[in-house]
Amino acid sequence: MMNDRNVTRRRFLHGSAAAAAGALAFPLVVPSRAFGANERLNIAAIGCGGKGEVDTNGVADQNLIALCDVDEKNAANTFKRFPSARRYQDYRVMLQEAKNIDAVTVSTPDHHHAPASLRAMRMGKHVYCQKPLTHTVHEARLMRETAREMKVATQMGNQGHSKSETRRLVELVRHGVLGNVTAVHVWTDRPIWPQGIRRPAETQPIPPTLAWDLFLGPAPERPYNSAYTPFNWRGFWDFGTGALGDMACHCMDLAFFALDLPAPSSVDARSFGGTDESAPKWSIIHYNFPASGKQAALTMTWYDGGRLPPIELVKGQKMVPNGIILVGDKDTLYVPSYWGDGQFLSGAKTADFKDVPQNIPRAPGEFDKGHYNEWINACKGGPKAMSNFDYSGPMSETVLLGNVALRAGQPIEWDAKELKVTNVPEANRFVMKQYRAGWRLDVA
Repeated sequence: MMNDRNVTRRRFLHGSAAAAAGALAFPLVVPSRAFGANERLNIAAIGCGGKGEVDTNGVADQNLIALCDVDEKNAANTFKRFPSARRYQDYRVMLQEAKNIDAVTVSTPDHHHAPASLRAMRMGKHVYCQKPLTHTVHEARLMRETAREMKVATQMGNQGHSKSETRRLVELVRHGVLGNVTAVHVWTDRPIWPQGIRRPAETQPIPPTLAWDLFLGPAPERPYNSAYTPFNWRGFWDFGTGALGDMACHCMDLAFFALDLPAPSSVDARSFGGTDESAPKWSIIHYNFPASGKQAALTMTWYDGGRLPPIELVKGQKMVPNGIILVGDKDTLYVPSYWGDGQFLSGAKTADFKDVPQNIPRAPGEFDKGHYNEWINACKGGPKAMSNFDYSGPMSETVLLGNVALRAGQPIEWDAKELKVTNVPEANRFVMKQYRAGWRLDVA
């Protein structure tokens, strides 16, 4: 275990919620070093198995110089593909030793997103971090502030944000083809892992291929059990953020992108089967947004665990496992997917709106490769990637407030400027958490 270095604590800035207003202006990023037209980034991957394998493949046209994973077995394919990359188990050691890293991908369990990303950014490294951006609301705010302070290029891994069909729908909604959007409904078929469960009672031998203490990282110590890793950690509060955290940054993205939603003023959650250890078996969460600019006040409702919006909202269309509905006073848009093209329930087609100008840049490359390319270009001094932390930080704050309401067990009222639940003070323990020694967020 590496000791924390003595550094000056950075004061957390409470009054920064409104600062994201310019996030879509796409100012240029100041790179940590100048790049030639054909020069490649030196990238280190933090988390190489599972989704981490996808992310390393997404940046494989750059120089993968270091790979870090606590699970040798789960990361085996990535280690094999990049045999010249130096291997690590502890990203704190990697960031200290590998001085020539330009950028990192972070594809760990949720509880490591902020500790890994903040360390990297404070060392001047650009960061691509998987969704949800962080484990807590406080971490999401700190990620955005640190990215701004360090002037690094960032991107959250919600690939649908870079899909051309998504960006066209955003242009149409902003143009007013739906009229005034009065309600939003969002749902997922998750969880597809156990939720609403207790901590396993059995202690099992730690596999020789797993660095269990490093997997725990900032989380409280507990005995190893195969119930946690490599996949089912998502249902446990100490490591994951449940169905909401896993999928809302995909499924809700169109609403945040198109409507420029502010922070919610209150959140009300219903659920079944949640425990102190684990997210619920299902939930329905109402986010209440105040009026902002031209957008009137609206409620966005989230459904998971088999719960769905009222079937009449889709007017005879098939209700698919994941989707979003934007209800306007002129038309309703139904997107039957995590992302992509949608159906106007009036019968209108996207092609009918050729007079609506294209004013959002398209990602360079097909589908999720474009998502990585936007970030890589930003790292080299190009325009900001469009799911940068100025955008994805506030969205993640809102998403994770749903978990605060779930765990509080009652409706919460939210002061975004102060980063505080105002009506249920005890709920604030779910906004900010404690970290094990050696993993605090104020350490570079």
